[in-house]
Amino acid sequence: MSDYPEPDVAVESRSPEWLADRLTAGDPVRLLDVRNRDEFEDWQITGPSVEATLIPYMQWLQAEVQDSVADRADEIDGEGPITVVCGKGEASAYVAGLLTEAGIEAHNLAEGMQGWARVARTVELPCDAATVVQFQRPASGCLSSLLVAGDEAAVIDPLRAFTDRYVVAAAQRDAEITTVVDTHVHADHVSGLRELAEKTGATPVLPRLSVQRGVEFDVETIIDGEERAVGDATLRAVHLPGHTTGMTAFTVGNVLLSGDSIFLESVARPDLQRGEGGAEALAAQLYESLTERLADFDGDTLVAPGHYSEGTDPDADGAFAARLGDLRESLPVFEMDRTAFTARIMRDIPPQPDNFERIVAANLGLAELDDGAAFEVELGPNNCAATPSLGE
Repeated sequence: MSDYPEPDVAVESRSPEWLADRLTAGDPVRLLDVRNRDEFEDWQITGPSVEATLIPYMQWLQAEVQDSVADRADEIDGEGPITVVCGKGEASAYVAGLLTEAGIEAHNLAEGMQGWARVARTVELPCDAATVVQFQRPASGCLSSLLVAGDEAAVIDPLRAFTDRYVVAAAQRDAEITTVVDTHVHADHVSGLRELAEKTGATPVLPRLSVQRGVEFDVETIIDGEERAVGDATLRAVHLPGHTTGMTAFTVGNVLLSGDSIFLESVARPDLQRGEGGAEALAAQLYESLTERLADFDGDTLVAPGHYSEGTDPDADGAFAARLGDLRESLPVFEMDRTAFTARIMRDIPPQPDNFERIVAANLGLAELDDGAAFEVELGPNNCAATPSLGE
């Protein structure tokens, strides 16, 4: 039973997928968020075409009593229909009803922010050795990849929340998932490595140094330079420590699945494995990974990262990927020496992701979370980049 009253009038609803389509198209979205201020400031729906206004639910109840709903509506930024959002789509449904009664065109975002967190979008990357499908999670900026070669497929950095979607996407391409890989022990989302391997019978794979952090489940390991066949394609491991000791990217053809090492507008943060005390040493390793370990890669290599940040624009095809040569020109790390880079990274480390210690414990197999708890613990934005400003 809902904790919120039912609207007195019929309220139109819009799906989270509808909202994602509008944001992708750049269509204007006039958003009213009725959650509490701390929830809004911690995690909200953003985009170049979004005008968002926060007016908490309790203030709308007061406006109803005072017969001032229309006056409060004048405070909502933007023009046109109003999309009302809350945590689960219940409080927002009531507020959308109040606005509708006042003669204001409004609709409710079905399932609220929880529904938004379940949205997955896909786009194929231009790869010369296999079909590579990028899975995008707009709610958090998490990216994962499905690689299909012949009748076999691999998933790199799977999200547990999307387990069934990877299976469906592989089947639609007449392939069976045979390999599941994590580039490192994630701290911002619950990995689907084990769940997807159990569901499909695929082999789970982790970098050896990640396993040495204390992984408590059976998994095959891989080290720098090792290869794994997926159909007639080859995944090759490229050790890029810095975000974590075990962080390992993977190449397939001309594509570098870079995990949490280099992003399109920044680079990885170094403090989530060892804390602030060990961050400086990992920052130095990150510098070497980016400037030395990637030095042999051609500038035309297509970098497909593990995350994108607010304000990052996709390419013309909707993918979050860029040529390594372009990143070498746009990211300051490639013009810095090690000392300057390390100092900059240490200065600009952002707040730690919510619940990251619980998430790491779950991804190591040290703690068990059911599906509901796994979904709840990772709600919110990712904070795996060192700082959004590093690309400026």
